[in-house]
Formats: sequence, C-alpha cells, structure tokens
Amino acid sequence: MRQRHFLNLLLAGALALPVFSGAAHANPVVLFDLKSGNVLEHQDAFKRWYPASLSKLMTAYVAFRAIAAGEVALDSPIKVTKHSAGEPPSKMGFKPGSIMRLDNALKMILVKSANDIAMAVGENIGGSQAAFADRMNAEAARLGMVGTHFVNPNGLYSPDQYTTARDLAVLVMALRNDFPQYAPWFSIEGLAVGKKAIPNYNLLIGRYPGADGMKTGFVCSSGFNMIGSATRNGRTLVAVVLGEKSAISRAETAAKLLDQGFDAPAVGTTTLAALKPYGDTLSPNDLNDEICKKKPKEEQSEAAPTLAAKDKPKSPYQVKLDHPTLIAVGLGGATGPAPKAFVDQTDQNYADVPLPTWRPDRPAPAGAAPAATAAAAAQGDQPAKAAN
Repeated sequence: MRQRHFLNLLLAGALALPVFSGAAHANPVVLFDLKSGNVLEHQDAFKRWYPASLSKLMTAYVAFRAIAAGEVALDSPIKVTKHSAGEPPSKMGFKPGSIMRLDNALKMILVKSANDIAMAVGENIGGSQAAFADRMNAEAARLGMVGTHFVNPNGLYSPDQYTTARDLAVLVMALRNDFPQYAPWFSIEGLAVGKKAIPNYNLLIGRYPGADGMKTGFVCSSGFNMIGSATRNGRTLVAVVLGEKSAISRAETAAKLLDQGFDAPAVGTTTLAALKPYGDTLSPNDLNDEICKKKPKEEQSEAAPTLAAKDKPKSPYQVKLDHPTLIAVGLGGATGPAPKAFVDQTDQNYADVPLPTWRPDRPAPAGAAPAATAAAAAQGDQPAKAAN
C-alpha cells in the first residue's frame, strides 16, 4: 500500500511538470491546442483562483446559448438597471434605463470588460444576478468545470467566485468550438463609442502575430489574469495565465508560452479532458496584499501603463497600435424580442410607494389587513411571521 501511495505521488508530480524543458512559472498556466485539446504545458492547472473578468467568458457563453435556444436574438434589448449602473469600473457608464442591442453589449463586455454591461446582460437574460449565476454554474457543471463556482456575471471579487486554469481552458474550448461564428468578436482591436475610441485590454491583439483572442481580467486578489489565443498555419494555440504581477507581464508570459508552442511539434502527453486533478485544489490564492498594497493606484488597472518602467525597456506589448480597426457600438437599435426572464421579473416589480394606513380614530374596514398582506407578497417579500 505504501509503495502504491508513493507511486501515485510520483505520478501526480510528473503530471504537474511542464512539457517544455526548463520552463518554470510562479503561477498557474495552461497551454493547449484548440483543435485537439492536447495540453502542451501546465502548472498548478487545478489551483483555485479568482477569475476576475475572465468570468465574462462564461457570461458570453450563457448568452450565446440563450441565442441558440431562441430566448433572445442579437438585436434583443439589454436595459441598464439601477443595480448594473452602480457597478464599479471598468464600465461604460450608461444611465439606468439606457437600452442597447445584445450583440453590442457583448462586444462591450469582451473588449472594454465593462462590469456594468456584464451585470445588465446577466440581469436581462437571467432575470436577476442570482438567477444568471445559477445558469453560469449549470453550464460550468455541464462542461465539466469541476473547480469553478460563479456568483456574478462580471467577475468582481467574491470569495465564492473561483475557477482554475484547467477549467478556463475547457470553457475556451466550448466557446470556440460551439460558437465559431462569434470568434471574430474576441479579436476586436477596439471599440468606437461616438467619438471615443476604446482599445482592447488584450495586448496581444494587433501586436502578436496571429493573435485572435480571448480575454483579460484583474482584481487585487487575483492579480493579472489572461487568456491569449493565436493561429498560425491553421493551428490555434491558447495560453491561460493567472496571477501575473502586471498587465504587461501577463501579455509577455502568454506570448512566450505561445512562442514555445508554435516552435514545438503538434504533440501533447494528455488532453484537457484526460488531465487529472493534482496539487491543492481547495485553497484559494489571494494576491491582494502583494498586488494592491505594494503598487500605486495607476498600476491597479486592466489598462497597461503607457510608459516603461525606469529599469526596463518598453515592452512591444506596450506600444500603442497605429490606426487600430474600431467597431462602432452604442445605444439603440434594439428591435428584437425582449428577454423573457427580464420581462417576467419586471412585471413582478411594483412602485415603491408606502401603503396608506387608516386614521387611528376610525376603524379599518373589513378585509383591509389581508389586502395589505397580499400587496406585500406581490412585491416578493418573505412570508410574514404569524402574529403572537
């Protein structure tokens, strides 16, 4: 028994080793071939991590599934609620009541990483944040994302919102294979909102040869996360990088992984589906003190600093794009069917007006108390406790 246990430990250690000799990372990474699912490199692939805005990839996936099911259409209206408008940056800043097309909303989520719009999409399609999170978790379970749990559609920090590098790789496989028609949205260089240009936070886009996706994410507790994909000679590789120390280093790490993958033969020792859990899969890694207590405010952002550090040359992923291709998005134009869940939820909302009470010097008419109780129930209140 002891010998078998020892062999199991050796096997787990071997699985955790990178494929490329000499490669070592201080944080979770996965590099895989999109078509075959072959894993070219992985480290701490099952380590629990805060996804930050990489959560928005699942938000997009749930939306794509809703479109495919006929629940909504690309031109369906997405209404900015008071709750979604109050989400912190990164955000578009539209006022409550503003309405946009679903496809424009999704582009704002994927390029600008807009927290307010992601919440609006979740509330409109799901009916509420909690109901949409349930749908996110249902999809995660269906896809086999065994180390993932969501509580919101935008990735703002919650101790109960976590994932793994391996699970994110599985999600990318589903996004790109199930919905190839939306692949161009992940490689948009920037958005045009009126006269304002909004660049993509994914610094590989337009700078790394063949780059065609996917998403970035940042909160203090997660560090700088990134999923970068690129296609060369018909071969698409995807690098998942979690917990980097800056927007520049995550792009550079993803680029190095992709370079190594393209330089190596198209082989892998295992697939994402066959990769077995290893290491600590339950303890989250919180980088808040390291990332946000030791860095100035201007470096605590998805946006990359425009100036190079004093002791380092300017990174090629820091250079501003010349004449980026911008996709126009904005409000209006939503002529498609309204999301049923949002309509149903709206129909249950009543004006927040106090119920009138009868003057104490006059008796209340028969049936007044039950009517008030019924009105309260219609507003979604919890059942009142029985009077003693």
